[in-house]
Amino acid sequence: MGSSSAQLTELEFPDEDVTSKDVRQRRFLVRREGREIPGLLWTPAGAAGTRPLVLIGHGAGGSKREQHIVGLARRLVRHHSFAAAAIDGPVHGDRRSDGAVDPALILAEFAQLWARDPAMVDEMVADWKSTLDALSQLEEIGSGPVGWWGLSMGTILGVPIVAAERRIEVAVLGLMGTGGPTDEFRKRIVQDARRVSCPVLFLLQWDDEIMRRSDVLDLFGEIASTDKRLHAHPGMHVEVPPEELEASERFFCDHLRR
Repeated sequence: MGSSSAQLTELEFPDEDVTSKDVRQRRFLVRREGREIPGLLWTPAGAAGTRPLVLIGHGAGGSKREQHIVGLARRLVRHHSFAAAAIDGPVHGDRRSDGAVDPALILAEFAQLWARDPAMVDEMVADWKSTLDALSQLEEIGSGPVGWWGLSMGTILGVPIVAAERRIEVAVLGLMGTGGPTDEFRKRIVQDARRVSCPVLFLLQWDDEIMRRSDVLDLFGEIASTDKRLHAHPGMHVEVPPEELEASERFFCDHLRR
């Protein structure tokens, strides 16, 4: 299927079409310029017509199939008749040819890629743009409002995506700061944060052992939106409380329902 983008994208649903509790889950591939972008799409079973779409970016070491990613997507579909989509990050999930699922190995490879390949962020921005172009052509999604949800690596890549993609009208970000492996990246994420003007919910873990609290607060401060709020909780990087998924759900409903 072609898109309205200047660059041709193709969308395929090669296999995996499962409906459970009125939520349809499909695996998809978007192809652009020789790249294959593997993803999952969740939509209401049997539904047609324009609806909000939430793009979900997973964390480093995980994949589009992480339990909390699937759980959030299904809640948005089942409770609110939204659509949701997630794609694998670089060296994650179905982008790997070796089938490796060890989070420590994947995290280490991502860290190396992040440090040595400055084009990685721009490639992922282009992947998400192509994915949005392709999915918006589906009759069960259309050109409805779009949201972004992504923590940790989902913010490393999400801040540039939200800054670049004006179709995204609201974002949930966090667990990331102004730090990074290179001066180039640190400068880039600050510049991109200053271009984020949509409403933002930002999450901070007070005892985060990976991201310095001061850097996370600095990134929140750099976001240009005049409608932004900070949720902070005690605990380490992966100890985001479950109620924050519910808060994310409410935040999207407040801003994407028309």
